[in-house]
Amino acid sequence: MNILIVRVGAMGDVLHALPAVAALKRVRPQWRVDWAVDPRWAPLLMGDDERGPAVDMVHLAPAKEWSKAPLSSATMRSVLTLRKRLREEHYDLVVDMQGTLRSAVIGKMAGGELLAGYADPRERLAAMLYKRKITRRGAHVVEQGAALLGDACGVELQPGAVEIPRAQWAEVWAETEAVLTRPICMLTVGGGWGAKQWPTERYGALAIELKRMGFDVVVNAPRKDDAIATSVVESSGGAARIVVCNVTGLVSLMRRTDLLVGGDTGPMHLAAAMGVPVVALFGPTCPERNGPWGPGEKRVLRDAASVTSYKRSAETDAGLMNLSVEIVTKAVQELTKR
Repeated sequence: MNILIVRVGAMGDVLHALPAVAALKRVRPQWRVDWAVDPRWAPLLMGDDERGPAVDMVHLAPAKEWSKAPLSSATMRSVLTLRKRLREEHYDLVVDMQGTLRSAVIGKMAGGELLAGYADPRERLAAMLYKRKITRRGAHVVEQGAALLGDACGVELQPGAVEIPRAQWAEVWAETEAVLTRPICMLTVGGGWGAKQWPTERYGALAIELKRMGFDVVVNAPRKDDAIATSVVESSGGAARIVVCNVTGLVSLMRRTDLLVGGDTGPMHLAAAMGVPVVALFGPTCPERNGPWGPGEKRVLRDAASVTSYKRSAETDAGLMNLSVEIVTKAVQELTKR
């Protein structure tokens, strides 16, 4: 079989699809499995090697760049180039694990014999492009992804541990520049949207407590002037420090991280996938569906006032606001025995 996976992004979505693909590679190592993904998330699938642990080839689909200028000549050239490269591979099966109209169109562009996806995709119009519509099964999105891919391939899949690729330059950077002392606690303080974001002043106060426990507290950020990360460090009175890194650097830094505290974000899901102990703060998203998945120890905190809505509001979820610094500190102490 020659299979294409379409899961363009974001970070957490790619990580949630990866256990299914890794499971398929374990039971059918002779099959070729490729993946169409946004360039930002390609380091989650491939490192220095031409092939990743679970993927034979990555096709770059720069969806974020396309959305900035959808009708430009550059976008048209990019789309046509991707279409050409996909069709050259002659896929027997294409599985849209994202469920959006864009991902379904990318899957259709591949021209495979069969395009499969959820019968109830995230965007209903996507289902119109599927030749095979598969009933969603499972509580967690990782379980759902394994059921989808397994049904599409006719193979029983049990999602398990995944291997995140290595990039040598990032390993050297993390070892010689990013890591100052151990143990390290990473605070991932963004949220995608406001309702999922615990207040920055509480992260700052938590950083002070973590410092007292002996942790080197780092806040990962995509750039030096990141406002949320800067606010946390300022609130901590210097107990926390910012580490600026891209996804490749984040992976290498995460290998050396001893604890992560944060909300329902891509870095939190990366930590869980890599076996880093996690204290996850949940608000309007459901931890039974979207919680941390992986081999490490986990504590998921969610107040009874939180209602599963996935509403992209700007204000912090009321239940998330009920999670005090003391509650989170206690969870850290219970998890780390400090």
